[in-house]
Parts: sequence; C-alpha cells; structure tokens
Amino acid sequence: MTVDDFSYLDTSGEQADQSAAHQQRLQAFMAALRGDIEADRRFRLIPSNASEGAAPEARLRAASQAGAQILLVGGIQKVSTLVQWARAAAVDVASNHVLVEKFFTFRGDNDEAWQRAEAFVSQEMRTALNDSPHATAAAAPIKLAVFDFELEDTSAGAEAPGETASDQTALAGTTDAVRHLLAQAGRYQVIDVSAASGDAAKAHALRDCGGCDAKIAASLGADRSLVGIVRRVSRTEYTVRFELRDVTSGAIVARGESGLRMGANYSWSRGAVRLLRDRLLEAAPQQ
Repeated sequence: MTVDDFSYLDTSGEQADQSAAHQQRLQAFMAALRGDIEADRRFRLIPSNASEGAAPEARLRAASQAGAQILLVGGIQKVSTLVQWARAAAVDVASNHVLVEKFFTFRGDNDEAWQRAEAFVSQEMRTALNDSPHATAAAAPIKLAVFDFELEDTSAGAEAPGETASDQTALAGTTDAVRHLLAQAGRYQVIDVSAASGDAAKAHALRDCGGCDAKIAASLGADRSLVGIVRRVSRTEYTVRFELRDVTSGAIVARGESGLRMGANYSWSRGAVRLLRDRLLEAAPQQ
C-alpha cells in the first residue's frame, strides 16, 4: 500500500490564520497514519512518488510504478470552530476500483483532537480493508518458505542424540499439516523448499543458525521464512514454537510458543496447527 498526503481545506470562516498550525498537524497526522500501516503485518508500506497536487490519474500511475497494489487517499475539511470532516478511500491500483471509502467527523482543532482522529481513521480503514473481499483479492499472497519442523529433545530419557525413525515420521506429518493450514488460509503461497541448500537446512538445525533461514528462503524466491520447533520435554510432554522472518531484513515479524502439551509424537501436528492458527492466522497484528 502507498499513502498519498491528504488535502486540507478550511471553510470555517474564522478570522485567525491557522494555516501554519494546520499544516503541522496534517504532517503529524500523515506520519502517524503511515507508521500505523507500516507496523501492521497485514500490509507493506511503499513510499509515495506522487507529486503534490497531482491529478488522480497521475497518483494511480505513480503508485503503480512504485509497485503498490492499493492507494490510500483522503482529505480533511474544517467546517466550523469545533467540527472537522475527514474522508478516506482505498483504491485498487490495477483496476481503479474503490475498495473502501469512509467519511468521518471529529470535534476539536488541537493536537489531541487530531491525534484521536488519526488513530480512529487508521483503525477503521485498516479493519475495513482487511475485511473487504475485494481488497483480499487485490493483495497478492505472501510467498512463504515453511522449512521442515525440527526436534529439540531435552527429555531426560533420550536414548540417543538425533531423531528416531518415528520422530522423523511425526515431524514430517507436522510439517505437512502446517503447510496445508497456511496454504488454505489464502494469505500465503507456500513454496517448495526441497532445493534448500546449506548445512543448517540439511541437518535440520535452522533453529540455531542465527536467522540464516531468511537468506535460504530468499534464494528460493520467498518473502517470508518459517522455522518450527518441537521441544520434547518427556516422552509424553512437549511444546511447539515458531519464528516467521522477513527475508529482506532478516527481522522476526511473528513468533509464538505453546504451553506444555500432553501426548507423544503422534500429537505434535495437532499442537503445531493449533499454535499457528492461534498465534499467526487469528492473532492481532504483531511488531
């Protein structure tokens, strides 16, 4: 998504010239709005290349050239001493179809009133976009490399280091179940990782490689990488955790860990699916 600067119009008829204060508040409003979108893991913010006062066609063209799929535009109008209007619209860049359009009113013309207005406009637009089937269709799925789940065996009764045949079967089943879950969610395109190279990937030791999974995923054409770990506490107790990284920055964009669960390795897949559903697919935005 790219966000163009909102316009501002004062038709209140007040005698005092407040243009400088309004310009400062509008700049703070736009900075906060872009910050909210950048922090929301459902969207990727792309800087706007549109020139100030550009026509709608030029704005769409600039957004398309920047690689954005959604263009957010809007304006604020002061209609009286205490009342201001705001209008915001999200447009599908490819089709020029309005995905979401909302009209807001807010009272007050000081820093606090503008801050409250920005928080409300931001939340309403992001929620509406996330709930819009047109917006979902417009947004390309994130290419995700889901690496094979790994076993961290800390049980006192471990017979030998490494994975047993039954462990390998359970881990493979867990990986398949998670890949199926994420592919069916519609948010991700799960890509093939069979060509993954590197000692850590081959040894199933990505959990200890300091984020090297991001580079491996990038070489496979992915946008995100996911590493999952089953930690066996005992033969009937285990936990599951995962880390989702952005391949460009290597930063962790989502993570989660389950509480202690009961069940032998045949139940790992159920625990992993539940964790990913709760902490990734249905969780509130993180980081």
